[in-house]
Amino acid sequence: MTDVETILKAKGRETVTIKPGATIAEAVELLCRRHIGAVIVSGNGTAMTGILSERDIVHALAEHGAKLLERKVSELMTRKVVTCAPGDSVAELMAQMTTRRIRHIPVVSRNRLVGIVSIGDVVKNRLDEVEWEANNLRQFIAGAA
Repeated sequence: MTDVETILKAKGRETVTIKPGATIAEAVELLCRRHIGAVIVSGNGTAMTGILSERDIVHALAEHGAKLLERKVSELMTRKVVTCAPGDSVAELMAQMTTRRIRHIPVVSRNRLVGIVSIGDVVKNRLDEVEWEANNLRQFIAGAA
């Protein structure tokens, strides 16, 4: 199985950030415009303060109603962020995501944010691996015949 670095090479290292003082409405607009499910909360664009996901917003919206949109990102973000490293295996990442029921994990190297991996990225990586294995088996069988 591959490592997280393989996923980052395929998808890129871009991370979308938002300042802690931004409103939830601004965060919703950013998530929608960028077609992403989570945004890194950062005061300076490199140091991670937290993470805010669509799921966080939906749960809070059910509790607080439309007034939630006026609140600050810092009030809703997850502060204890689960992270991984580029060298971590995709199998470890899948286990973390499943156990903790999270869909986005920031990738950190030397205390710097270097990317973010979603459950969709992990699934795509696994499908690519399965397809590669199947093609190699087909070639092996065709060569042995």
